[in-house]
Amino acid sequence: MGSSAATPETPPEATLGKYTVQSVSRALDILDMIANVRSGLSLTEITKGSGLSKSASYSLIRTLVDRGYLQEVTDGPRYKLGMSLVRMGEIALDQMPLADLARQVLVHLSDELAMTSRVAIAEDGQPVFIDRVDGPGTVRFHTPLGKKEHPYATSAGKAILSCLPDEQVIAICARTGMIAKTSHTITTPEKLLEDLALARERGFAIENEEDALGVVCVGAPFFNHNGIVAGAISVTFMKLDLQTEQFLETGRIVREHADQLSKSLGFSG
Repeated sequence: MGSSAATPETPPEATLGKYTVQSVSRALDILDMIANVRSGLSLTEITKGSGLSKSASYSLIRTLVDRGYLQEVTDGPRYKLGMSLVRMGEIALDQMPLADLARQVLVHLSDELAMTSRVAIAEDGQPVFIDRVDGPGTVRFHTPLGKKEHPYATSAGKAILSCLPDEQVIAICARTGMIAKTSHTITTPEKLLEDLALARERGFAIENEEDALGVVCVGAPFFNHNGIVAGAISVTFMKLDLQTEQFLETGRIVREHADQLSKSLGFSG
């Protein structure tokens, strides 16, 4: 009896590539390129970055503009992400059960500590923040949502990394780079691994002016029902607001809330 061919409904891992639509993949690559440049990209820059011909690039760009996934701005012109992506992003967040569960935890955490709290999901070892709750009367911190952040320079990122093997941490940092954001940023894998060992021991990570001067973040990981790190929650505050010894008590409270979120996701460890 001959072996049955894979079907589109249940393609095995080895044959997933055969169902990739090249034009769709190229259009998504263009969106990814533009998402990483705040000022947008010109047709020439997109053509160079994508490796496509100018005509092929322009056809894809015009299609994305017509559908609202890109917008055309002056001076070039240059192309930026369009409002259709904003609407889709909002819908995607609404469809994530994690967002609802995390929102409840963040509200309670911000009320208890009077600090801004955030939740990030883990994506390729990097934190992607999906929600934020500002504490009463606190400084408002600008937090872009839906964007991969540096894992080595954020407490949420370090909380996520603390749950991974050292070799995986090194590989992630080699991929992302370790650029100094401030004079306090950890920029070597060796120093980061030391910091992560302390985070594992405590159950939370501290980012002390490593991403922005005068700002401190404390983050703790949460886990899915399989015991795999799914992300982290964190709080942000001005360094002058707390004594250094108070960081540890803040971390304990953040860790308790992260544990609560883990239980809501079905983790029993």
